[in-house]
Amino acid sequence: LNFFVFSMLLLVLAGNFVILIVGWAFVGFASYALISYWYRRHTATAAGMKAFVINVVGDVALVFAAFFVFRELGTFDFLDSFDAARETFTTNEGVVVAICCLMLVGAFAKSAQVPLHTWLPDAMEGPTPVSALIHAATMVTAGVYLIARMFPYFELAPTAADIAAFIGLATLLIAATIALVVTDLKRIIAYSTMSQIGYMVVGVSIGAYVGGLFHLMTHA
Repeated sequence: LNFFVFSMLLLVLAGNFVILIVGWAFVGFASYALISYWYRRHTATAAGMKAFVINVVGDVALVFAAFFVFRELGTFDFLDSFDAARETFTTNEGVVVAICCLMLVGAFAKSAQVPLHTWLPDAMEGPTPVSALIHAATMVTAGVYLIARMFPYFELAPTAADIAAFIGLATLLIAATIALVVTDLKRIIAYSTMSQIGYMVVGVSIGAYVGGLFHLMTHA
């Protein structure tokens, strides 16, 4: 749990893509280790592996996004790359849309948005304090944080921002509908979390920061 908190702080306080990706990967590993805590239970180990694999898909996409940013702008630093992006890219240019879409894959894997959402209900196999800290409040909002932190790129790629908003909308409807028929209480909370994160993703994707980030803080 302490390693997870360290990783999350590393992710949030990062000033460049390299530190962000290190924190992003550490959070995924901590989640895998905590979900698989009861290692003699097959369902727990399988859920841990599923969470790890889906999160690695997001990690790889984020690494590619950082690679394209460095190739085009020559820096990993957030503030420098934001300034350079405004001067280098035109609105909806193919490269910046690709960068934003890769960031979205990373965000959706971490925040359990459709279609990379299947790991979160299974993650409830972990101990309840783990579910409360990681899979209902902290780690799953990292994707929302990423979209908000990278909004200068999404301003240059409104197509990618629209994709994020529509996927968030689909997730909040699908997850809330599934929660109506699930009988396991912790899984109901997982689907509820997915649904609420869908609202946050819609908020930060359409530029409604006050709504999206206020909901992120109140939900946590």
